[in-house]
Amino acid sequence: MEQIKEKYERFKEWQIKPYEVAQLTAEKHECATCHTEFHGNYCPRCGQKSTIGRYSFKTAFLTFLDVWGLGNRGMFRTIRDLLLRPGYMIRDYLSGMQMAYFPPFKMFFLVITLSVLVDSGLNIKMTNTLNNTFTTTTKEDVSKEPDQALNNKDSKNIFEEVASNDTININGKLIPIQKDEDDNTIRLNGKKLELKILDKIDKFVSWLDNNQTIVQFLLLLVLSGPMYLLFRKNKKIPDIRYSELFVAMVYITNMMTIINIIGGFFMPGNVSVKHLAYALSIIPLTQLFGYSYLKTLFKVVASFAILISAGVLLLIIVVSLGYLFIEYIL
Repeated sequence: MEQIKEKYERFKEWQIKPYEVAQLTAEKHECATCHTEFHGNYCPRCGQKSTIGRYSFKTAFLTFLDVWGLGNRGMFRTIRDLLLRPGYMIRDYLSGMQMAYFPPFKMFFLVITLSVLVDSGLNIKMTNTLNNTFTTTTKEDVSKEPDQALNNKDSKNIFEEVASNDTININGKLIPIQKDEDDNTIRLNGKKLELKILDKIDKFVSWLDNNQTIVQFLLLLVLSGPMYLLFRKNKKIPDIRYSELFVAMVYITNMMTIINIIGGFFMPGNVSVKHLAYALSIIPLTQLFGYSYLKTLFKVVASFAILISAGVLLLIIVVSLGYLFIEYIL
């Protein structure tokens, strides 16, 4: 028991201690490219490594990783620290230790891409969980009542209905459509309506559905707002900026995605892995800002409450404007 406690204390010391760059060796090198003599790991003139040797399969593999931004030690160090000391690592990065770790935004898109690959079949069971989700949703839609399924279909193709039919069904009423000669406008009950506007709205909704990564990135940007309001006066970084907190949130999202990738590789389709990732997101926030776990959880819940309240208010405004629009054309 004493040995376990001692190892845990050493682990805690390692967590808090910032990353240390290895000291330069006294060994002298000559660059194979520009023939400059220097001490250290890289040539100060052209930047080539001092350990360049003969070409091998290991060199080819590392070169392949470099193409995707994975060949440097910073990527693997970042993954390790995000799993074992996430909050301390993020604080080190915000304090200026940026060369030691992989850039947060570049890492965000890389791990999202890897997550899609794992969900699409690159896992231990070779199971495509994306197709399974789509199949399940399709079966549920087919099992609905015929009228409900028809309404769903009509709602998805309302713009095609406007463009092709002579009437449109709005709230159970058949409204006559008068098409202008230029085919860009129609008239409902004699009121002019631009088809281009409806088409743009339809394309915007489809774009949101097909670009989940960008939508997630934008939602993260919005969530950082209430998080900044509640965490800006903290114990460890009392003068934190909104941009710095946004970077921290991107890193925390990367940590959660890495956990999902590991879980998705060994247990594809298991929803509990995502729940675990959400629960573990409290750890980096606690380490980063120095609050207790209970106070950190309270602030996170309050941040989501503010965000949801703002979203509900926006939804009410949009729905109200929609009803006013329908009343106008009726």
